[in-house]
Order: sequence, then structure tokens, then C-alpha cells
Amino acid sequence: MQWLSGARLTAAVCNAGALGVISAASFFTADELRQEIRILKSLTDKPFAVNFTLMPSRRPIVWEEYINVALEEGTPIIETSGRSPEPYMAWLKASGVKIIHKASRVRDALTAARLGADAVIIIGYEAGGHPGMDEVGTMVQLNAALSALSIPVIAGGGFADGRGLAAALACGAAGIIMGTRFMASEECPAHRNIKELIVATPANGTILIERSYRNTARVIHTPFAEKVLQNELSGATLEDIIPLVAGERIKRCYETGDTNDAIIYCGQSAGLIDSILPVGEIIERTIAQSVSLLK
Repeated sequence: MQWLSGARLTAAVCNAGALGVISAASFFTADELRQEIRILKSLTDKPFAVNFTLMPSRRPIVWEEYINVALEEGTPIIETSGRSPEPYMAWLKASGVKIIHKASRVRDALTAARLGADAVIIIGYEAGGHPGMDEVGTMVQLNAALSALSIPVIAGGGFADGRGLAAALACGAAGIIMGTRFMASEECPAHRNIKELIVATPANGTILIERSYRNTARVIHTPFAEKVLQNELSGATLEDIIPLVAGERIKRCYETGDTNDAIIYCGQSAGLIDSILPVGEIIERTIAQSVSLLK
């Protein structure tokens, strides 16, 4: 959700009764993040989170500066992902915030729990973005994590409606995360073309790229994504590929709506999405369907 999960979308999620998350990596400076958090707090009085994706970036990011801003602005929940949060855990624990770590492997979730995370998100291979290298589906990942962990486990990957929420809750999850579904929301800042493409994408309409670089990404199968994959399969180096998958290029795509000028991260749950709706309606429908099924 980089470039998309800013104050407006996050506030809409929070005000509808779920936990909205700002993507810190969307901002070029820590001060930009500060301003976005302040805008968010003017739009909602509900709890929110800020995500720090700790993966290596072509754009140098001093995460300590960004985390410090989030804490100074009173962020109640910090979400980490991408790599171990160990370098920051003592600091975060001392600050009193709640810490959620997102992982694509149970062993990494166990490490986060040992380090002091209050909850973990475990994602399966259906997820958009970076689902990890292990090719294990969400339900297997979720149940393995639930068997191994004593802290709350949140499920991610393949969720877009109340059926998925009911299934996760029935397994014992504390909840679910949805990303792709909120890309196709009225409040998402992506161009309408992006949202309509997600609605038109079937469950088998995504492909995996960057696997040979151990940075697997699930994206919509567009001609541009196919070009990236073929370059990779032909032996292109990571340095050759980076200009094609750079975040700034994706940002421009979201702004212009040119769906054949960048990769578009998207989960298999696109196949469950048939409309562009307001965030509040998405959440209301999801909860109502889940409650009905669980009853």
C-alpha cells in the first residue's frame, strides 16, 4: 500500500471501525510523515497505526528518524515488516506503543513474539506485494502460526469479504488485514483506471516477479509486468530490473492511471472484488457477512 495508504484512506478505515495504517515509506522525509500523521489526527480520533517496511530501499531511509516522528506524534500502534524489528524493539517497547510485526514465515513470527511484539500478522502466498519465498497458502500459514504462538495472530493474504473474515476467526485468528480490497475503494488515492483494473482482474490474473532475486512480488499480469518477468527469466541482473520496479515509477502510475508503465502490486483476492465502494461500506458488508456466517 505504499503511495496509497495516507491520511485520507487511513482515516476512512479508522472511522469505519477498523484499524487504518499509514505507510511510512510513502514519504520522502520524516517531516512529510509528521505532517501526514497530523492530517490523519485531524480526520479521526480513533486508534491508527504506522507501518515501517524495513526492507532495503534504493532511496536511503533513516528509519530511526521516521520512527521518532511517529512516536513524537503519539502514534499508538507501530507495524513493522520486511525484516526483523530487533534493532528497534527495545526503543519501541520503552515508548509504550503496541507493536505488530508482519511476517511471511512462522519462524519469523516466533522471533517477533520472542522480541516482544504484542501481535503478529502472518501472510500467505495469495497476498499482493511481497508474500515471501515459501509458497505456502494463507490457511496453512495461519493455522501453523496459531499452533506455535500465544500472542494474537492476524491473517493476511486472500481476504476481501466476510467469508474470509469468518474463516479466519473460526480458525482462531484475532482478525484479518485487507490491502487489495481497499485499493478498489472510493477513498483510495489511486487513479480510477487502477481501481477498475483491480475489479477486472480474475483470481488467476496476477503473476510473481523478482523471485530469482529473493524478493518475490505478486503483481497484476499486465504487458509491463510480463516484460519485467521475461527480462528476469532472460538473466537480467537486479540492477537491470530496479528501474522497472522502482517505487517512484509505481507512484507515477497510481497518479496518471497508465497501467502499462509500472508494475501494480495486487493480491489474488482481486478475483473476489466486483465493485469500487466507499471504505465504510466495504467494512460494513464484510462484518455483516461474517456475523451472518458465524451465527
